[in-house]
Amino acid sequence: MAREAKRCGIVLAGCGTIGGATAIHLVRDADFLERKLGMRLELLKIVDVDFSHAKELGLDGTLFEKDFDKAIASQDVDIVVELIGGTTIARDRVERALAAGKHVVTANKALLAEAGNQLFALARENGVSILFEASCAGGIPVVRALYDGLAANRIDALYGIVNGTCNYVLTQMTERGESYAAALAGAQKLGFAEKDPTLDVSGRDSAHKLAILSAIAFAQPIDQAGFSVEGIDNLDLCDVCYGGELGYVLKLLAIARREGDGLYAAVKPAFIPKSHPLAWVSGPFNAVSVYGSATGHTMYYGRGAGPDPTASAVVADVISLALGTGQIYFDSLALWPDRAAKNRVLPRRESRTRFYVRLTAADESGVLAKIAAVFGRFTISISSVLQKEPAGESTSRPGVPVVITTHPAPESAVCDALREVDALTEILDKSVCLTILDEHQEFKAQ
Repeated sequence: MAREAKRCGIVLAGCGTIGGATAIHLVRDADFLERKLGMRLELLKIVDVDFSHAKELGLDGTLFEKDFDKAIASQDVDIVVELIGGTTIARDRVERALAAGKHVVTANKALLAEAGNQLFALARENGVSILFEASCAGGIPVVRALYDGLAANRIDALYGIVNGTCNYVLTQMTERGESYAAALAGAQKLGFAEKDPTLDVSGRDSAHKLAILSAIAFAQPIDQAGFSVEGIDNLDLCDVCYGGELGYVLKLLAIARREGDGLYAAVKPAFIPKSHPLAWVSGPFNAVSVYGSATGHTMYYGRGAGPDPTASAVVADVISLALGTGQIYFDSLALWPDRAAKNRVLPRRESRTRFYVRLTAADESGVLAKIAAVFGRFTISISSVLQKEPAGESTSRPGVPVVITTHPAPESAVCDALREVDALTEILDKSVCLTILDEHQEFKAQ
C-alpha cells in the first residue's frame, strides 16, 4: 500500500493580482509539485474581504473565508502567505500568524522595510520564520542567492535595477528619444505603471527593496534612514542623450557598497558604461549585480514584477518552508536583521564617485576658465568637457549647454563647487548633476 505523502497546509491572505496567481499555482500544480517534492502543498483557505477576483479565476468557493483568525486556527495550517499589501492590515495579519506559531511568506516590501526588524524578532520568539523572496525582484531569486548561494562571500557591493516602471521609462527615453512624460504615459497605457506612479518614479519603491537587499547582503538591520533617495521624475531627455554621446546609459539604480568603515546606500539615476551588463537590461525587466569577495561579479536577471513571476517566488518560499530548509537558514544564520549589528551608513556627502554635470552657460569667452577655477579650488579633477551649440533661438545672451565629467571626487566637494558655479553671472540656469558609476572593482583586499 502506497504511503500517503506528507502534507503542508497553507492559508493565503489576500487574493488580488499576485494572490490570485499564487492560488492558481498552488491548486493547478499541486500534483506536479507533490511528485517533485514528495509532499503535498495544500491550499486550505483564502482570506479576503472580496472574492470577486477569486471567483473570476474559477477558484473553489469552499476555500473562501473572511475571518482570518478562524482560517489560521487549525493545527493543519503550517504557513500563512501574506499578499494583502500595505503596512496596516498586512502587519496585523502577519503578527497574528507569527504569534499563532505559523510560518509567514510575504511579498510585502513596504511592510518589511518599515517593520521587518520587529517581525523577524517576533517570528524567532515563536519558533517560526519569515521568507520574502518575492519582495525585492519578482521572480528573480536574488534574496536566496545572497543568503545561500553567496554565503561564502563577503559582499562588497550590489547595484540593482529593481523597478520595472522606471526601467521601462528610461529605456523609451534612451532608445526612442521619448520625453519623460511621453514614456511614462506609454508605460501606463501598457500596464507597466500605475495610474498614480509616484511610489515608483520617486525612487521610494526601489528604496524599500534596497533596504531589504542590503540588510541581507551586509548583515545589518533594515534601515532606510541614512539612504539618499532620488527618482526619475525630474530628468531631462537632453541629459540621457548627452550621456549616450559620452558612452553611458542612464538607469535608476539601487546602490549599496562598502566604503572604508561604512556602508553607502542610495537610490538615484546614475550613468553606467554601455559595456556594463546592467546597461542592456531594458523595458520592465530587473537585474541585480552583486560583487562578492570570492565570486567577483555575478548578476541576477529576469522579470521583476508580474503575477506569475512573483507567484513563482512566493511558492518557492512555501516549498522551502515545507521542506524545512527555510527554517534551518532562519535559525542558523546570523545575518538576519533582528540578529545583525548595525553598520555605519555613510552620509551622502562622504561618498566618492565620478559625476556628470550639465551647465547652461553664456556664450562668452572665459566662462570655461571660471568654471575650471572653481572646480580646482575644491580639488575636483575634470575628466572631459562636451560643449554643444547654443540652445533655442538666438537671443542677446544665448545659453550654451556645457557637459563636464569628473574624476572620482567627494560628493560634498562637488555639491559645494556647484553652488559657487551656479552663482556665477555667466551661468544662466541651475546645474544638473548625476552620478557616474564605472565598473566596480572586484576582489578587494580584505
